[in-house]
Amino acid sequence: MSDLIGVYGGTFDPPHLGHLILAAETLRQLKLQRLLWMLTPDPPHKPGRPITVVQHRLAMVMRAIAETPEFELSTIEIDRPGPHYTFHTLGILRNLYPQAGLVFLLGGDSLRDLPSWNNPLDILAACRYLGVMRRPGDTIDLASLEKVLPGLTEKVRFVNAPLIEISSSEIRKRIADDASFRYYLHPNVYDYIQRNNLYR
Repeated sequence: MSDLIGVYGGTFDPPHLGHLILAAETLRQLKLQRLLWMLTPDPPHKPGRPITVVQHRLAMVMRAIAETPEFELSTIEIDRPGPHYTFHTLGILRNLYPQAGLVFLLGGDSLRDLPSWNNPLDILAACRYLGVMRRPGDTIDLASLEKVLPGLTEKVRFVNAPLIEISSSEIRKRIADDASFRYYLHPNVYDYIQRNNLYR
């Protein structure tokens, strides 16, 4: 059986404890050997929102994951010009790790939207599994999705994620409002934000 490598994409602006808890749960529940944190430089689904420069976000992710050997930062979306589509990124990863099975991680909402993504059947073909991070009480109509994306059901592996009401947008707002935010973040990320006066 080949190694399983998870692909965990996001803007991580900033990366917080919720991201780390989900990543750790996914690693354990899906028995992954590695989890690639795929930093998205300029997400096409968030037009118009100001995003912290990529160098700061890279530095924060590196600090957040440094203590977990199975976590690895991937810069392949940063190292090439956009727009960045998932099917293309997964194709590059398949060439980089030809012996591994790729597990693309996404939330339940993203799974429901998958038919509207660019080349969704190519995404399915590139992955061994889709690791779907499901919130408590969340229901997903796989049968309806299967009609649009044949072969989807056999690739879905659910990750039962604890309900964590932490979001990067909430943290950014707290910092801007001078509210408490220290305990939402890895201490090294908190220190980096303070030192660089981010989100003020």
